[in-house]
Amino acid sequence: MAEQFSGLDAARIRSNLDSVRERVGDVEICAAIKYVPAEELPILAEAGIVLVGENRSQDLVAKQEAHRQLFSWDFIGALQSRKVKDVAPNVRLIHSVASDSVLKRLEEQPVDEVLVQVNVAAEEGKAGIPPAELASFIERCPVRVSGLMTMPPFVVRAEDSRRWFARLAELASEHGLERLSMGTTQDFEVAAQEGATIIRLGEVLYA
Repeated sequence: MAEQFSGLDAARIRSNLDSVRERVGDVEICAAIKYVPAEELPILAEAGIVLVGENRSQDLVAKQEAHRQLFSWDFIGALQSRKVKDVAPNVRLIHSVASDSVLKRLEEQPVDEVLVQVNVAAEEGKAGIPPAELASFIERCPVRVSGLMTMPPFVVRAEDSRRWFARLAELASEHGLERLSMGTTQDFEVAAQEGATIIRLGEVLYA
């Protein structure tokens, strides 16, 4: 398990944030807070972070109880259908819709829009809709699908993620979708070059 980020420094985060913005332009930066303790979140706000993404529903609820007003909130982790009722009313955007059981729960807990997670590399055991099934999945979704998200295979070189980001951008274009959530600390610059509208960053902001 990754270590928690503690003892965060607002000035350093602001400098890191500025550096990322210089490299990606107008791409939206979602600060991943899975490993940021609730008590450190005000430091992110002080540093200029405006959008955060949580991976776990129980942590989303707990962190919002203390600091809801500081940020806009997205959900970026794997979403279990039984957790939709906890997540949907409390976030701007869910990045990870990827099962028919979640679609059914969204009928009862609607949100304005969602992103569909796509398994662009057809990795065994990884969440995400196969590209060939994307059209029918979008059609079944009871709320507006405004974009796509992917987590490509782990790579050592960021450049090796380019083809997967390019494929996601193609799929979004084919389906008339404007949002592309792709790119993390290891490969966000390549993601931005391939059309990302949201990047999900952790260590590059906090270290």
